[in-house]
Amino acid sequence: IIDSEILFFDHFSLRHFKMAARVASHRFAQAATRAWSFGSRNPGPVLASQARGMAAQAEPSIDASDVSDFVLEKKGIRVRGTPMYLDMQATTPVDPRVTDAMIPYFTELYGNPHSRTHFLGWEAEDAVEKARAQVAGLIGADPKEIVFTSGATESNNLAIKGVAGFYRDRKRHIVTTQTEHKCVLDSSRYLQNRGFEVTYLPVGPSGLVSVQALADALRPDTALVSVMAVNNEIGTVQPLAEIGALCRQRKVFFHTDAAQAVGKLPLDVDAMKIDLLSISGHKLYGPKGVGALYVRRRPRVRLEAQISGGGQERGLRSGTLPTPLIVGLGKACEIAGEEMEADSRHIQGLARRLYDGITSQLAVCVCVFWGGGMMVRRKARNSLRAVACGACRWLSMHDRKEVVRHGMGGKAPGSSSCYFSLLPQALPQAALCSASRWLGRARAPRRVQATLCHALNSPTAQPAPTARTHPPTHPQPRRAWC
Repeated sequence: IIDSEILFFDHFSLRHFKMAARVASHRFAQAATRAWSFGSRNPGPVLASQARGMAAQAEPSIDASDVSDFVLEKKGIRVRGTPMYLDMQATTPVDPRVTDAMIPYFTELYGNPHSRTHFLGWEAEDAVEKARAQVAGLIGADPKEIVFTSGATESNNLAIKGVAGFYRDRKRHIVTTQTEHKCVLDSSRYLQNRGFEVTYLPVGPSGLVSVQALADALRPDTALVSVMAVNNEIGTVQPLAEIGALCRQRKVFFHTDAAQAVGKLPLDVDAMKIDLLSISGHKLYGPKGVGALYVRRRPRVRLEAQISGGGQERGLRSGTLPTPLIVGLGKACEIAGEEMEADSRHIQGLARRLYDGITSQLAVCVCVFWGGGMMVRRKARNSLRAVACGACRWLSMHDRKEVVRHGMGGKAPGSSSCYFSLLPQALPQAALCSASRWLGRARAPRRVQATLCHALNSPTAQPAPTARTHPPTHPQPRRAWC
């Protein structure tokens, strides 16, 4: 076993040696498990490439027999073929590099980051501060402006209720949109029940909020404007820079739920004049249960704490920080900053391959790119919407009635509870059902092809040539780790 951590020649050398051995064995076990889960008939080459952290040099040919042998049965639903996860806006798998960074802080470096009287506490504190700097670097912030939370839901609650609570004596008006995430809408409703006034702005046909309508809604007693950066259901990208400039001019705090944007789109809180920004770890290939809230220091944003306790995180969020999860969030942000451009090219290629594969084989299925009017207004994880019910057969886990019911406002993406989505009301011309969800970093082109082969019952479901002129993309070879 050769690992850089073995080269520490201090009083921690033995412990670092043991930790390096565990990390190396864990990497090998991960690679073996992933190779087995692929269901490959020849797992040897895949295992070798994964164990080295490299992408396979050539994709194996896919036919219908390769994907039809596997049968999955869960909760009364029987699916033939290897399932493919197409819901990357709800959650993402943890990047193996993130897992490797987290493991030592579960077993060896288990100190409390708030214990400042011994080495274990100091090591944990250093790891937390390093992660804080990594998160801040991804959005162009100062590390002191990052507050760690349990996820974007807590961050949104702290931002909205915190600002409203601190400035309630002078400002009792909040502005948001009708298509926000449920936690933002519920937080606004919570404040309404306590005497605050909330304005819910409508959105246009493409999901964009009108900056002029926002300007007209602002009042002298407006404390906060909360607008989601990227919509979690249709992917619309809001004009954050314009909204931020307007709010700064009118001296109103601007909060954005950027759970779907951080790590996928370039963000700069200073250039966009964002005062509060919510981050979720598991949306950018980090662990679940951790997130962050950016809180601007100059001009200073004051918040009323929502959790009482030991006064951690500058008194804004009490509670012992989960060092392993925070380390994972920091590493995920670092990787996202380095590979954002390559990820975008890779996912655009996968989305185009899936789109062409479906539209070329199903004559009754009319698919359109939805959510921004133009591709330049959309982020790379394009959502395909099926207008005709011909695509409902491709969604093999539900019958047509269930698909239409869920698509029109049943179970919202990213939520474990059923509630009626406001999107069909805000966008009356929205499609009936969703033919696919957003793809992600971990998806290999061979898995897209296997899904198309099984879904279309065709051994050679290759995308037919089309007259569309897409900009050429050449995705880099990816690690086949999912």
